[in-house]
Amino acid sequence: MDIFSILLWPIKWAIELILVAFHSLWTFLGMDPDAGLTWVLAIVGLVIVVRAALIPIFVRQIKSQRRMLEVAPQLKKIQDKYKGKKDQFSREAMSRETMELYKRTGTNPLSSCLPLLLQMPIFFGLFSVLNDASIHADRGGVGVLTPTLAESFSNATFLGAPLNSTFIGEWNAMMAGEPFSASTMFVAVTMIILMTASQFITQLQIVSKNMSPETKASPMFRQQRILLYLLPLVFAFSGVAFPLGVMFYWLVSNFWTMGQQFIVIRNMPTPGSDAAKAREARLARKGKLVVETKADGEDAEPQKPVTTQRQQPMGKNRSKKQNRK
Repeated sequence: MDIFSILLWPIKWAIELILVAFHSLWTFLGMDPDAGLTWVLAIVGLVIVVRAALIPIFVRQIKSQRRMLEVAPQLKKIQDKYKGKKDQFSREAMSRETMELYKRTGTNPLSSCLPLLLQMPIFFGLFSVLNDASIHADRGGVGVLTPTLAESFSNATFLGAPLNSTFIGEWNAMMAGEPFSASTMFVAVTMIILMTASQFITQLQIVSKNMSPETKASPMFRQQRILLYLLPLVFAFSGVAFPLGVMFYWLVSNFWTMGQQFIVIRNMPTPGSDAAKAREARLARKGKLVVETKADGEDAEPQKPVTTQRQQPMGKNRSKKQNRK
């Protein structure tokens, strides 16, 4: 057993536990234990558990992104300071000052990728569980996946496509003149398109709606623009090699991310962004946006909080001294 398998073993054990638990739940509710839909819903349950566990990480990601917005003007100053300087000394100085700014403010430009990176072991773990179930069904999994369940999982089909099949495998079989499944290729292509589109829409929500003008003028915006087109391409090219079961996990996880991002942008938008202006307009239409103004139309000064603390009685001599001041 190689080091990668050893590191993946506890992840596979946890994946099998969650899959079997949800499979038992759907079977208890009357679904066919060998049906592909039952196993697909078990994978959906796995997504729910994993993404719910990552909610604290997502909250930290939002806070880190807020801090990145705060330091955007300072990043712009560093960029302008070394604008047009191509020598190695200037590049190193710019990189050093940028890293010092990140360290001083506690920001991380890669925070937006953290939930995706943390899910990569789950992707590979599910891939390994599917692969082991199809090759060594008689031995079962590393945990609660018995030989019977492993055989059921490896033989499960959804819309006529086996969950352990891949697009590239069927393509190679077609090119070699061997029997292949057209339905598997169709389902795989459809899922790859949906994965790519959902990832693009999620990134587009951030870039187009949830960035302030200061951020759009900073280097961070260029990084986000690169991710806008890079991440969907990663999904498109890597999806052809993943089993359909793994792609179901990937697709449902993308839908979760898209919905979660929509809720955050709608209810907690970045100050100064288009989403924040849209939220203020919605609140204004509902009469829930209250802005105090002066007589001349300018914003009013914030009122001092009214205190309810009991005032101590003041003697005559002390009162006369205070009135003289």
